[in-house]
Amino acid sequence: MRFAIALLVILAIASIIGTVLTQEDPYANYVNQFGPFWADIFRSVGLYDVYSSWWFMLILVFLVISVSLCVIHNAPKMIMDARSWKDRVREGSLRAFRYKSEFHAATIGGVKTAEILMRLGRQLGYKLVTRDTGAGEILIAGKRGALTKLGYISAHLAIVVICVGGLLDSNLPIELQMWTSGKTATELDSDVDAISPDHRLSPSNPTFRAFALVPEGQQTSSAVLSRPNGSLVQDLPFSIQLKRFVVDYYSTGMPKLFASDIVVTDRKTGRRVQARVQVNKPFTYDGISIYQSSFQDGGSRLAMTVWPMAGRTEATEPLQGVIGGITHIGPQTAGEKAETVEFTDFRSINVEDTRNADSAHGVRSVPKEHALEDEVVARLGSGAKRNQPTSLRNLGPSVQYKVRDVNGQAYEYRTFMLPVNISGQQMFLTGVRLDLNDPFRFLRIPADEHNSVRDWMNLRAALQSPDMRNRAVARFIRRSYLNADTDTQRRAESDVSRLLDEFAGVQRDNAATTVMQSAGGFQAIAGLLDRSAPEVQQEKTAAALLRTLNGVMWDLWQISRIKHGEPELKQTPSHISFIRSSIDALSDSFYYGAQIFLQLDSFTQVQASAFQLTRAPGKTLVYVGSLFLVVGVFSMFYVRERRLWFWIKSSDDGGADVLMAMFTARHTLDFENEFARTHDAVNAALDAKRIQTP
Repeated sequence: MRFAIALLVILAIASIIGTVLTQEDPYANYVNQFGPFWADIFRSVGLYDVYSSWWFMLILVFLVISVSLCVIHNAPKMIMDARSWKDRVREGSLRAFRYKSEFHAATIGGVKTAEILMRLGRQLGYKLVTRDTGAGEILIAGKRGALTKLGYISAHLAIVVICVGGLLDSNLPIELQMWTSGKTATELDSDVDAISPDHRLSPSNPTFRAFALVPEGQQTSSAVLSRPNGSLVQDLPFSIQLKRFVVDYYSTGMPKLFASDIVVTDRKTGRRVQARVQVNKPFTYDGISIYQSSFQDGGSRLAMTVWPMAGRTEATEPLQGVIGGITHIGPQTAGEKAETVEFTDFRSINVEDTRNADSAHGVRSVPKEHALEDEVVARLGSGAKRNQPTSLRNLGPSVQYKVRDVNGQAYEYRTFMLPVNISGQQMFLTGVRLDLNDPFRFLRIPADEHNSVRDWMNLRAALQSPDMRNRAVARFIRRSYLNADTDTQRRAESDVSRLLDEFAGVQRDNAATTVMQSAGGFQAIAGLLDRSAPEVQQEKTAAALLRTLNGVMWDLWQISRIKHGEPELKQTPSHISFIRSSIDALSDSFYYGAQIFLQLDSFTQVQASAFQLTRAPGKTLVYVGSLFLVVGVFSMFYVRERRLWFWIKSSDDGGADVLMAMFTARHTLDFENEFARTHDAVNAALDAKRIQTP
């Protein structure tokens, strides 16, 4: 019993770990959470899949054996003790009991006294038997609450049944098949149907818990079981076709309802059954329960435009993509490396809190740090309250993809299809991050009068063209220094040209050759300011440089528009806002990380349902064991076994002497009160009979 209790304690601790620590996550998530050292240690002891680890299964087996032996050893004795009347006791033994009392019934014989006490005992709820001990003495033995013994047996048997059910629903049967049938796990790099039988489990597999991803309009007749070293394919006795996926959202953008309309086709009989599966409402067929686990994109088809983010060209090209697919992007110009685009996710609805849109992360910014007071206040009070008002808005469709270069370095991007109003300016948002644990930092590209990124892209290409920069500088000088002398105009042209080159990320040496820098934008201008202006004058000089930059960029924009057949614009507030936003976006674009920008033009959405398919024969055993456990616990705690004896002897005066004794396994205050009530009832019954007798 001590060994079983120790095993139960270990199981309880392991279950706490399995509840607190997320199970069966990708190993990279654990590395990010605990670090490589502890992540390896935790993996070696199986903490990432506690309920299927070898030591957890071993503890369950030992617990079943230990408690089973305990039940086998003690149950017959308990049953025999519960059935026994214990009517072979002696008077001397009863006198040694702690709870005892003696009575004298005058003028009432022993037989009549026995009849009175038998009726009284039955009224008190006891089952009674009598035995003639000889010499005119009668023993009455009674028992009440003997089922408490069965409570012990039921509680211990419940542990065995529940553990057996847990073993049946665990990975132990699958491990046994792998050991005896030579089944091995594999990486699912190819089509599931092409997986060899060595990595497949038959439809008659007695227990499994697998997952299947079914896109709309498609079907599957197999599921996937995750293993530590790969996956196994579980063949099903039926096929699942997803006819339609239904999803509804709250105003916060969280899913309110997602359900799948499916058709299950029996592979033997061809019978077709239509059903709807939704969260907490599974559909069961042929002993296999189909649960709605989650949903994701099932291979939506995308039509996109590829815009260059480097070089002088503004040429675009169409691109067709499929979520989950990979597309190779060829070199845009000579000397550029080919890149690979991996489409990872598509969302048709994106409800975001735009309250802090103006202070959203830029591609160079870092997340805002919150004071301790803010963190504490955010967690006080009602769980439903919000400390700050929200401004929820659907930002429309977005696509998520990775751009990977030939060296394997990849940046992940999230680009919205529609422009978003930020401070009165329509902006196209495209987020970038290098690590999965980092938040997206967004580049905000202003939309032009046609609600597109074309003007900004043309301006970006013009900024990288030496000829276009020179023409913009010349135009700015003519406009700003109209009445200045030639020397002043020449010096101003040199300064403005240097400023624009720094912003464009190029540098001219003494030989007038152009050398590309790692980054331009405001950081390059800040470096120029540090080199050319004293510290006390830097603030004033910076304001002048920004005014000059805004002016020359305006001229560069107009030259770019003329080049592409667009008319020049007047300096209205909306146009001035566009050029300032464009300058900010151009500065941030040096940190974008990719040489292309993918603009989503149209899409054909395809949803997919993720189903969990479970065959759990041990579930019934667990339910039965739970019932046994409830009955056993209530019997042990709320049913008390009590024994009652009356030893009746005839007295010399024609009456009877009665010795009453009571016993219980647990001496409690309630039992003492019950003994007192029984004593008073016996005394009253005997006295009442004596009074009624003539």
